[in-house]
Amino acid sequence: MKQLSVVITALFIIGCSTSPTGQRQLLLFPESQMADMGAAAYTQMKTEIPSTQDGKQRRYVNCVADAVTAVVPGATPWEVTVFDSDEINAFALPGGKIGVYTGLLKAANSPDRLAAVVGHEIAHVTARHGNARVSATYATQAGLQIAQALGGSASSEKRQLLALLGLGAQYGVLMPYGRGQESEADVIGLEYMAMAGFDPRQSVEVWRNMSELSGGAQPPTLLSTHPTHENRISGLNAHMKTAMKLYKRARNSGLKPACKQ
Repeated sequence: MKQLSVVITALFIIGCSTSPTGQRQLLLFPESQMADMGAAAYTQMKTEIPSTQDGKQRRYVNCVADAVTAVVPGATPWEVTVFDSDEINAFALPGGKIGVYTGLLKAANSPDRLAAVVGHEIAHVTARHGNARVSATYATQAGLQIAQALGGSASSEKRQLLALLGLGAQYGVLMPYGRGQESEADVIGLEYMAMAGFDPRQSVEVWRNMSELSGGAQPPTLLSTHPTHENRISGLNAHMKTAMKLYKRARNSGLKPACKQ
């Protein structure tokens, strides 16, 4: 027990890092390994859920995603898949993988609103929230075999890893990001969409739409794994002044995405 305690303490010292907004987080895995995990999970998703055959939908979603990823720091090439599913959901994975469900277009029913969701999901990746969650779990649970978890048949370890990467709702493991991580992704995502020339004020509307679509029944996946829309809207509005400055700067510089739904 004493040796285990020493090892865990050493891991925290070695892997302790700071997120983009100054939050402390444990990062034990190199980005190359996280990218491999993301690619493996993404490939699995594409074998289990059909992609849309609607060319207009694909072009529209790619137009929005390409505009947002163009302002994201780094040289990561981003791949986008539009899944043919009524589920109101989207995700981004380490290694530059983005998934958007056609059902999301009901709530994110404008380019600006779709950009808000895409920006938020990308922010989880750039802030390395998946790495932080996998690292924290690895440091406290000896049973999670990271290297083999995405291989072979379904297992509790595999489902847990997928949940940690942000795919929990799809695999029946409800493991939402922490409140601090969600708030951070909101702020970073809001800035991404504004820097790309999308109206950040529409980020508030997309969460209102999701709440209304739930109709008091089972909420959309993005709401079930995220904070209440009231808290989210309050946080977005608190950062809106800064986002509007970025938006106006982007528009003045000629960034005016022409994505048609």
